[in-house]
Amino acid sequence: MLSNSIKFLFVNYWRSIDKKILISFFMLFFLGIFFSFSSTSSLAGERLNKDFYFFFTKHLFFTFFAITIMIVISLVKTELLIKLTVPLFIVTFFLLAIVPIIGVEVKGAKRWIDFYLFRLQPVEILKPFFILITVKILTLEKLKNSQIKYILSFILLVSVTILLIEQPDLGQSILIIGSWVATVFISGVSIVYILIFFSIFLFSLSSLLFFLPEKFGYITNRLITFFDPSQGDKFQSTSALEAIKLGGLTGQGMGEGILKESVPEAHTDYVIAVISEEYGSLVSIMILVIFLYISFRIIKNCFNQDNQFLKISLSGLASLLIFQTFIHAGVNTNLLPTTGMTLPFLSYGGSSLISSAILAGLVLNYTKNKTYLYD
Repeated sequence: MLSNSIKFLFVNYWRSIDKKILISFFMLFFLGIFFSFSSTSSLAGERLNKDFYFFFTKHLFFTFFAITIMIVISLVKTELLIKLTVPLFIVTFFLLAIVPIIGVEVKGAKRWIDFYLFRLQPVEILKPFFILITVKILTLEKLKNSQIKYILSFILLVSVTILLIEQPDLGQSILIIGSWVATVFISGVSIVYILIFFSIFLFSLSSLLFFLPEKFGYITNRLITFFDPSQGDKFQSTSALEAIKLGGLTGQGMGEGILKESVPEAHTDYVIAVISEEYGSLVSIMILVIFLYISFRIIKNCFNQDNQFLKISLSGLASLLIFQTFIHAGVNTNLLPTTGMTLPFLSYGGSSLISSAILAGLVLNYTKNKTYLYD
């Protein structure tokens, strides 16, 4: 009896899920496992004097944990998942808010909470729920014909951004602001409102740089160094670009790259450069194409959605995924200032993988064909 119920559940799940998106997510997860083995072995064994498989084992564990999260979220009833949007956002926002109080400082940035067994970066978990709570505000029936919903969502954005700038975390701030702009624009807001919000943001940022240069001067330094390399240290971004050039189209070969040995955190912030150096730009382009294909499938699914919340949420999640991917690629190719942005699904790090899994689970859940769910 139990086996029949499980079989029925699996059959219905398989019939309802968007298989192409699911397979694409699995491809990214398992590519991440493969490249983690290549990019972290020498780091653990030669530079940190740990077991060669130390980082790879942790990445493998977190990958399967993340896949479990993705499947569980995709299995939950969509109606229940929508109801959980507010409490889940409140929990993640609370975790982000207490980072300045109990957070762990690493290399001058306080972004992590130490839970003894692992460190959690709350903003990673918050990102997909921030998109959902923004859409929740924009689709409130009570505010359907009111412009106040845009002001409320902007206040929410400002609250999150202030907490991120305090850490400091410029990269995540830019990502969340960009995703918010895309989500609000998709909801049908006038371009005038976006220009007003953007002007307020630029004025606020300029004020911070002017009045608090000792705390936020790092932003100015990164921008100056980006536009004029002679004014600062561009070792990391220059090394990443050189590694991509050395790799060419077909790469130097597995384990033959030197970027992972010369640049700190290459297995997180410069994964695409490590991959290009060892396996070639063709492989990196293939990975970017997978991300673009997932986004294409998500946007295509939006046209079949009648529910406004699901439609805007999917568009917002697709924006979040694409923006993060191309910010990472832009930094690696020296087209953008250094931000410390991970590549979803592939970069080393438990928080990043869990964030990717939550986003993937939400996408799979919202793109399910509801016709087959309750036959």
